[in-house]
Amino acid sequence: MNINESNARLWSKFGPRAVYGQAMLELAEQSSDVLAMSADLSLPSGLSSFSRKYPKQFINTGIAEQNLIGVSAGLAKEGFIPYVSSFAPFVSMRASEQIRMELGYMQFNVKVVALGSGLAMSFLGNSHYGLEDIAVMRTIPGLTIVCPSDCIEVIKVVRAAAKHKGPMYIRLTGAVNNPIVNTTDYEYEIGKAIRLRKGDDIVIVSTGSMVSKSLDAAKILAKKDISVEVVNMHTIKPLDVKTLKEIVNSGKPMVSIEEHTVVGGLGSAIAEYLTTLKKKIPHKIIGLKDEFGKTAEYDHLIKLHGLDGSSIAQKVEYFINSNK
Repeated sequence: MNINESNARLWSKFGPRAVYGQAMLELAEQSSDVLAMSADLSLPSGLSSFSRKYPKQFINTGIAEQNLIGVSAGLAKEGFIPYVSSFAPFVSMRASEQIRMELGYMQFNVKVVALGSGLAMSFLGNSHYGLEDIAVMRTIPGLTIVCPSDCIEVIKVVRAAAKHKGPMYIRLTGAVNNPIVNTTDYEYEIGKAIRLRKGDDIVIVSTGSMVSKSLDAAKILAKKDISVEVVNMHTIKPLDVKTLKEIVNSGKPMVSIEEHTVVGGLGSAIAEYLTTLKKKIPHKIIGLKDEFGKTAEYDHLIKLHGLDGSSIAQKVEYFINSNK
């Protein structure tokens, strides 16, 4: 799978879940130790082709997320590299005890792929929205949490996860026709943030689907002579504290943005770290309100919750003015 501008446009149309399935096909071709596991969601996971081409490397446990994690832990103990997938709230909460004990405590090498995190499940409603999954998973010691910014980064994450020793929670946000952040190959390292845009007035640190929205907001603010730096914090645990400390030392105010509740997510993780530093900067958390919302089409929900580029730009501008 070559990473280039042409494929970036194609994968964007497919969306993160379908591209995850394509990335898994590539991994299975390279290693028979790689397993794809599903809780009866091979089609929504983008794994239909995988299940046909590599039936011996595909396991469907049925609608039983707790068993899914338990079986994957046993297989990891035998040397396999299981990638398990289900909708974000099902795997992060229904199987949270199994993830805590068998992945966090036992440190088995399982990669948990959370489908449709945030609001991407649109008309399936709040039962399927991944609103608080980062908050739940972040409390588990020893669990790495990553959230790719676009479809190219989904591929980069899947590849990196195979080489990473230890359990991971991979949070897929966004839907089909996913906005493009990256068009060329680049260095991706778990735990190392990526500076996408330089700026002198304020820093936006975002993750997942909100990286593209942050870039949109930066372009809008540039027309008002507000210079915005944008950082892709794709790894939420462990945080890239080196980059955060550099931001604090620059003295620029910081805004963190995520498609997750404002409780317990990226913004909370950053705020917790900032309390350990002597030097202080203004920090604003932008995300979903701590409440259950309406059911609607995905793009409409993003605007409704003020997470589109224009709404973010307004919030950032107000934040800058209020801190002058």
